[in-house]
Amino acid sequence: MIYLDNAATTALSESARNAMEPYFSTHYGNPSSIYRFGQEARKAVEESRQSIAALLRVSPREIYFTGGGTESDNWAISSVALESALKKEKSAHLITSAIEHPAVLRTCAFFESLGVKVSRIPVDQKGFLDLEALERALQEESSLREREERSFPSKSGEEVKKGASHCLVSVMAANNEIGTIENLKEIGRLAKEYGAIFHTDAVQAFGQIPLDIEEMRIDLLSASSHKIHGPKGVGLLYIRKGLKLPSFLHGGAQERGLRAGTENVPGIVGFAAAAKEAFSSMEERGRKKASLRNLFFKRLMEEIPGAKISGVNPAEAEGIGERPESPFLSSLHHRLPGNVHICLPGVEGESVLLLLDQKGICASSGSACASGSLEPSHVLLAIGKSHEEAYFGLRLSLEETLTEEELEYTVEAIREAVEKLRG
Repeated sequence: MIYLDNAATTALSESARNAMEPYFSTHYGNPSSIYRFGQEARKAVEESRQSIAALLRVSPREIYFTGGGTESDNWAISSVALESALKKEKSAHLITSAIEHPAVLRTCAFFESLGVKVSRIPVDQKGFLDLEALERALQEESSLREREERSFPSKSGEEVKKGASHCLVSVMAANNEIGTIENLKEIGRLAKEYGAIFHTDAVQAFGQIPLDIEEMRIDLLSASSHKIHGPKGVGLLYIRKGLKLPSFLHGGAQERGLRAGTENVPGIVGFAAAAKEAFSSMEERGRKKASLRNLFFKRLMEEIPGAKISGVNPAEAEGIGERPESPFLSSLHHRLPGNVHICLPGVEGESVLLLLDQKGICASSGSACASGSLEPSHVLLAIGKSHEEAYFGLRLSLEETLTEEELEYTVEAIREAVEKLRG
């Protein structure tokens, strides 16, 4: 099999597996217990927290373990909306992009159904957030906040100050379908300029590209273990020190009382081991994957008439945006190194997947979390594709271990599938 699906390229790494094994069989105590058996597990959890915090250059007390990226996104958004509801003098405002993961979009839609204001900022044809539209939304929010904060004379003649609105900007670090890397530094600057909380869904970016939490002014960051060859079912939420959020899960005192429930000790330990390995090899892996990605695009464009690259075309990306970035990020041309997404006019992506599966190739047509949906890709619609074109997408996720022989085999298999379906 050739694994080119985002959900299939994330097999557990050997380092994560070895780190986890003792916590299934030997050190399986409850980390909340006070006896030594449980404290061995507690020590493993806290050492894992310290390890991941060091990679992100933050305090261990700012790292909270969760059940995965979806939970982390829900926690970040729900906390701001619920904090607003608890302090009844405040009105929440959620600002997000049109191409977010369903974990963000559907959470925002849920709170919108309860009366919370939600603004969805458009993106351009490459998937970059419209920064002018973001600033307009923030300016509108700021003006509203100023009006609410004005003092009004009460009946007794005393001054009464209205409460400010509670605003969250939630924009993903890199898109899970078309791979576009957003300008988090500028988004963070705008959020801070207008007093908003800044959350980023970094599930696709964590361990793949550099993330500078201070430079990007990130207040909340979601990440997931399985995207970096760690175990499934564990993730984290970074919460900047000083940001007061209500408890997300109620019960015990785990995660400093904000996220109750017995910790997944093997998962957390495996997550830390996978993160350490991913960060240490980030640039080397990224450059290899970007090279494979560029070759893949070149060969697909040569072999398949009418094929169109979705998002940023690395061959045409020179000079896109004047962003002070690391040399490594600049070399990726604003696109995740292992992301390939093409549209095949006249051919439904799902049909191509079935033919590729017969050739031993695992690929996808969009987000694994939207698998089985009959709706077209909301990401492709947001970047300007027609309703019909949005069914034509094919996404490939590359690992640095992919050989050029496997790449050529895949290109040929896609060409044959397209010819068969078009013919």
